[in-house]
Amino acid sequence: MRLVRAFVLFFFAAAIFLAAAASAPAQWWTVQTSGIASNLRGVSVVLVSPEGEGTIAVWASGSNGVILRSLDKGKSWKRLHVPGGDGLDFRGVAALDATTAYVMSIGNGEKSRIYKTTDGGASWTLQFTGTRKEIFLDAISCDSETTCVVLGDPVDGKFLLLSTADGEHWREMPRDAMPAALPKEGAFAASNSSLCLDETNIYFGTGGDAQARVFHSADSGKTWTVESTPIASGNASSGIFSLSCKNGSILYAVGGDYQDPSRVFHSAAAFYDGVYLPNKPRGWQLSKQQPGGFRSGVDTVDGATAVTVGPNGEDITQDFGTTWQHTDSLNLNAVAILDVSNGWAVGPQGTIARFKNQKQYIIRNQVPADEEIARASGFRLPAGDSLSTLPRLLENFLGGPRVARTREEAYVIHLN
Repeated sequence: MRLVRAFVLFFFAAAIFLAAAASAPAQWWTVQTSGIASNLRGVSVVLVSPEGEGTIAVWASGSNGVILRSLDKGKSWKRLHVPGGDGLDFRGVAALDATTAYVMSIGNGEKSRIYKTTDGGASWTLQFTGTRKEIFLDAISCDSETTCVVLGDPVDGKFLLLSTADGEHWREMPRDAMPAALPKEGAFAASNSSLCLDETNIYFGTGGDAQARVFHSADSGKTWTVESTPIASGNASSGIFSLSCKNGSILYAVGGDYQDPSRVFHSAAAFYDGVYLPNKPRGWQLSKQQPGGFRSGVDTVDGATAVTVGPNGEDITQDFGTTWQHTDSLNLNAVAILDVSNGWAVGPQGTIARFKNQKQYIIRNQVPADEEIARASGFRLPAGDSLSTLPRLLENFLGGPRVARTREEAYVIHLN
């Protein structure tokens, strides 16, 4: 959703104001279903229709060829089958609407596959199969039906990226400008979120070697940079397992050591660009208060709020990743947040849990001026910028279109 569309929606919709934050002990997750013989690691949520209470499609995927879909916000789930795919481990799913989705399976060589459905799972088309034993796919992410990227472990010394521009054919993206991978570096396929897309930005996180790094391309893969992060590293089981990106201003990273899941050590960090949060210098900063152990999934709720999940529980930050508070004790692998009211997470034994936002919101019919929003949110205009740039800066600071996908189509204003 582009800037112009976001602000048209903004000025014609109600504004949502944060009235109060709930206490950390409250439960933020409710299990909706479990008991299926599958370790679910992929989850994707998309708004189908804003009419009435809104129609949302939730897709989930995992081992033993399991693919699930719900069109009633998790009250019921339908099992979908890929012919000949019962033995595949579908670690990634990327949904576009109620009927169109991609699923990605992992494994060396031909076990790494990409399938697509356009009829709600009644039929599937095999679009990609790994033809070399070195190919091992890790994550899939889509901005639209015809703009998708898949991340794979290094081949010939550099990470593999596949893309589609027509929704049917996949090609290897050029890697000449990509920095080389470290000798033992790889990406983790634990939650389908080691890869993150934001318009022309591509990010992916790594681990397994001496450093946990984030690769970034600001021009759809033409050029690349790489930065080390403070996330735990140094062995094959440590590194970045999940990223959440929004408008290039805040980038969350979580991970740690999955072999030592209860250890509270360097499992969460955030990148700040030094502009939209002027009190935070540019670069990666380790969270001052860490989550309760290894975390495999993270996603953003509103401008300052993000949630993370892992095998020994869930945590929330309400201060842009500076501190994390424990909320629940479920065993979950992956998380997908659509907006402030709708999000799902998945885990072992077919567990699917729904996000329950404990914050209180008041919907007002009148939209205040940008200056009032800025004051309410604690935003400060950077030196050299005029009030004419305030809408653009506010969009980045508050989370932009990421939180404007509910039927209210409005911004969440975080009162500090």
